[in-house]
Parts: sequence; C-alpha cells; structure tokens
Amino acid sequence: MCTGRIDLAFVLRAFSNGADGVFVGGCWLGECHYLTQGNYDALSLLHICRRLLTYIGINPERLRLEWLSSSEGTRFAEVMNDFSGQVRELGPLGEGEGLDEDALRIKLEAVTQLIPYVKLVERERLRVPLKSEEEYNRFFAGDEVARLFDELVAGRLTIGQIVLLLREGPLSTGEISEALQLNPSEVSRHLNTSARQGLVRYDEGEWSTVYGQ
Repeated sequence: MCTGRIDLAFVLRAFSNGADGVFVGGCWLGECHYLTQGNYDALSLLHICRRLLTYIGINPERLRLEWLSSSEGTRFAEVMNDFSGQVRELGPLGEGEGLDEDALRIKLEAVTQLIPYVKLVERERLRVPLKSEEEYNRFFAGDEVARLFDELVAGRLTIGQIVLLLREGPLSTGEISEALQLNPSEVSRHLNTSARQGLVRYDEGEWSTVYGQ
C-alpha cells in the first residue's frame, strides 16, 4: 500500500488500541512506485500527527517515518530494532508520559474527533509544493505553522477534551484541570468559550455538558 493512503485516523486508532509506537515505512522520495508522490503526503501527515500528539501530551517520538526500498532488508532490520529500543525506553503509552488511562483515552478521542477539521486546515493552509524533504521539514518546524496550530487547532482540541470529560459527570474547574493535566487558567478560558457556544453550563460550583452535546 502506498504511504499516501495512510490516514491520521489509522495512526490514532493504533494508539487508542494500545500501541506504544507506530512505524511507517515508505518508498524513498522521488521513487514512488505509483507515480503519485504519495510519500510526500505521508511526510506531511507525520509532521501534523506529531504536532497533535505533542498537544495532547504524548511523546511524538512514538511515531516514526523512514524511507526504505524493498532491497534494503538489512537496513529495515536495523531501523526496526532501533525503533523498538526507543519505544521500550519511552515506556508504555500514557504511563511514560505520566497520563492515567482515563486521561489518555479522552485525549486520543478528542484528537480523533478533530480529524476532519485538521484535514480541512491541512488542505487550506498547510499544503506544501513538492520540492524536497528538507523544505517540508523546515516548513513544518517554522513559526507560521506553530502559529496556525495555536490559532486554529489548539483551542478546539482543548474544548473537545473538556466536553468529553464532562459527559462522564459534572466537575469543577480544578477537577477538570487535574484530570486532563491542563493549566487551570487555560481550562477556565476554554470553559467560558464553551459556555458561550452552548456546549457546557455552570451550576452550583460545577461544570456540566449541555444536554445533547
């Protein structure tokens, strides 16, 4: 299968199902077997997914992309041994990041629900002309991409986590902050935004979701 067919949902589903690391291997850039240059799409996906993982507190080193040809069996074995060792050092998913099982589940569910929106942002604002791997890496490491993610994605992702958590029962601002390991002032700001949008409500010292949300 061409790496261009790999979807964000595939990667996040693997983590949601308990994988401690996800490896993607693709044809060398410029050597696409299908002549679609899909490995550039995979490179873009890697950068976006690693940034999303960072936002929800998961070590982005758990996701790895390498270029390999069918004739590089020895190199493939070396890369896999290296990645396996790296994942073992990171520890079990969630535990290695200091996230309990419930917080990890909510964070992965929130980012999974955001995939259609992230794809829209990628298509409208993050498309890179085919040039070189170095330019892709430089683009996604740049301040403009960081600004776009902070402006367009980070807030929605935090609100998604909050709403999912509150579906399990009413909580105070402090309890939400502790459960999701988020800054209390950040949580308060997003709760107020969510209340204006009709997603949550405040009553007797606790926040809860609005019916149907």
